[in-house]
Amino acid sequence: MIMQTFLDDLINWFITNFWTLIFIFATIIVGYIIYKILKRQITKRTEHGKIDERTGKLILKFFKYIFIIIIVLMIFSQFTEAIGLIAGFLTLSLGTIIGFASMNTLGNVIAGLIIMSSKPFVKGDRIIFDDSLTDVIEIKLIYTVLIDLDGVKISVPNQKLLTESIKSLGKTKVIRRQVVISAGYDEDPNKVERALLEAAVTVPAILKEPKPYVMMTNFLNFAVEYRLYVYIREIKRIKRIEGNLYRAVFDTFKKYDIDISTPEILRQIQ
Repeated sequence: MIMQTFLDDLINWFITNFWTLIFIFATIIVGYIIYKILKRQITKRTEHGKIDERTGKLILKFFKYIFIIIIVLMIFSQFTEAIGLIAGFLTLSLGTIIGFASMNTLGNVIAGLIIMSSKPFVKGDRIIFDDSLTDVIEIKLIYTVLIDLDGVKISVPNQKLLTESIKSLGKTKVIRRQVVISAGYDEDPNKVERALLEAAVTVPAILKEPKPYVMMTNFLNFAVEYRLYVYIREIKRIKRIEGNLYRAVFDTFKKYDIDISTPEILRQIQ
């Protein structure tokens, strides 16, 4: 008798919730299909070297948990009336906790996927980040690993890399530097240019190719502004190279009797 009553109640429950159960089943199937499609796409990108294997696994694991949570929440939402306030409370609490806990993580994941797909820089590139020269060691799902000229590794959240201005120098490892000076209007521009180029030649670390060059860049109140552009490869010695270049400019201008004391040399290197 008790068994019969239980079976009757069970059948009635299934009949009452038939469409709800169909909806839940369909949700599970759709979620599974989406996950399989996503897995296939990530596997292809991993095989082609667009995403490293570890990052691919992290992406799959992340979306797997997201799909499971979404499906569980949808199931709870279908039975809130039957289960009552407990289910509603659990749904609300779980959604709130997940929202706050995953806000930054999800933002970094999305930023990481954008960086991997748009490729403003790739592993091995040299970039200027936060006014410092750094090399890209690894682009991970949540953060990117950089190494500066002192050999210090820096882990930067991917969201920050998207919001900051990044200059990518690629893999050439050659950068351009400039020295800005001002010389009086009475000085011959050809003489000033010749002196600057000679100063660049005297510094061994300055590359011959691309060649150094000089440009007249501004007319100041009492002087003409000139810029000497040079290219260097030994990035770790950049401060010493710049110091040697300034000294070479000073010595060469004395040799050519070009007065840069008034107006004085502008100590700006960008």
